[in-house]
Amino acid sequence: MMKTRSRKNAHPALLIGLAGLLGLGLTLVPATPAAAAGRDTPFPAKVSENGRFLLDQHGKPFFYLGDTAWELIHRLNRDEADHYLKDRADQKFTVIQTVVLAEHGYTQPNPQGHVPLVDNDPTRPDERYFADVDWVVNRADELGLCAGLLPTWGDKWNKKWGVGPELFTPENARVYGAYLGRRYRDRPVVWILGGDREIENDRHRAIMRAMAEGLRDGDGGRHLITFHPSGWRTSAQWLHDEPWLDFNMCQTGHGFDHENFKFIAADYARKPAKPCLDAEPGYEDHPNDFKANNGYLDEYETRKFAYWALFAGACGHTYGCHDIWQFYDKGRAPITFARTPWKKALVLPGSRQMKFARALIESRPYLERIPDQSLIVGDPGKGTDHIAATRGADGSYAFVYSSSGKPFSIDLEKLSGKELRSTWLDPRTGEAKSGEAVARKGTREFRPPSSGKGKDWVLILDDASRDYPAPGASAR
Repeated sequence: MMKTRSRKNAHPALLIGLAGLLGLGLTLVPATPAAAAGRDTPFPAKVSENGRFLLDQHGKPFFYLGDTAWELIHRLNRDEADHYLKDRADQKFTVIQTVVLAEHGYTQPNPQGHVPLVDNDPTRPDERYFADVDWVVNRADELGLCAGLLPTWGDKWNKKWGVGPELFTPENARVYGAYLGRRYRDRPVVWILGGDREIENDRHRAIMRAMAEGLRDGDGGRHLITFHPSGWRTSAQWLHDEPWLDFNMCQTGHGFDHENFKFIAADYARKPAKPCLDAEPGYEDHPNDFKANNGYLDEYETRKFAYWALFAGACGHTYGCHDIWQFYDKGRAPITFARTPWKKALVLPGSRQMKFARALIESRPYLERIPDQSLIVGDPGKGTDHIAATRGADGSYAFVYSSSGKPFSIDLEKLSGKELRSTWLDPRTGEAKSGEAVARKGTREFRPPSSGKGKDWVLILDDASRDYPAPGASAR
């Protein structure tokens, strides 16, 4: 069995005593632990020994299938939040990415009438508001979902744009992080710093580092920490060597053919190895490159970004819908460009298709999967025509994604066994169609069942002697 690296007590130098915090002269508000919700929801607690994957608190593989719900805590009442969370649990998501201190939320009360901070002071969290956060975290837990918590949106530490103001300093960021760490120490969460911003100077870096150190002090290293950057950026640009950064996130923008696989491949190649994923690819129902007259991204774009990223080596993926992250509704002003009320957007087809990608990845040996474009003989193509390949390290299986159904040739010598079993997976429906048996010899061309924009397919090649289950089964 592969060894794992636990984050618990991984950074003793980051553990800061409460006396030290008080010595900063700042108010330290006691944190009331969130009530236990009565189940053992998996959450990412460890990194695999090879630095490529996330493991849960029991050392089992954790597939990060996220949804962006940035304004969930700030904009939804409890009935609405329950409706949203139930749907995402039904669709086999594993992480709900949401913001504690939202961009507009520091002055605009949530539906319960509460704001996060007393006098906009990060060292004085308002207990009434955090009871609302508790409710979301605990309800997600009851449904088997991990909360991906952003302590704050990025405009509160880097107001390059947005509402602001900049509330955080290294000193109060540490106190605020410790408060959150203690409060959610025993809950299934993952910490996501950043909030759509870049680190542009030493002060920004010091604020993020202090917040991470506070979180580590508060939860004892129980939860992993990552960073959500601004568009067309990756956390690795500034933070890859930071000891508190457990895995990398990128944001690859909201356009039709943004080649997110290039970001994943670059982060995958960095040393030391850390897991990576696309935490904000193009959103479903988002105007192409922010211009409505360019058309809107649909379910095909969201599928394409998911398979491209996963086959390039990502440890998971985040889906997003432009109407949902802001929970747009009639009578509620859109933050940007929204056009579909969120409850209708909730059932857009892209969100229904993400579970098929998860089921595929989980259907084969998990911790030994590697990206391998050398499987493809010839030009893998660009943009919508790009073909992506991944395989088991021992060659016992391979997945090849043709994003527009174009034929491709595979070097079968890179796989194992005398005979290969071929299957075509339809990523729109999750249906698997058995293909012919193939002798593992030389190079062979494969032609997907259909082609054209939106006619993407996944080829599965299995060493017939391994008797793997049929791909396409539902995710757990």
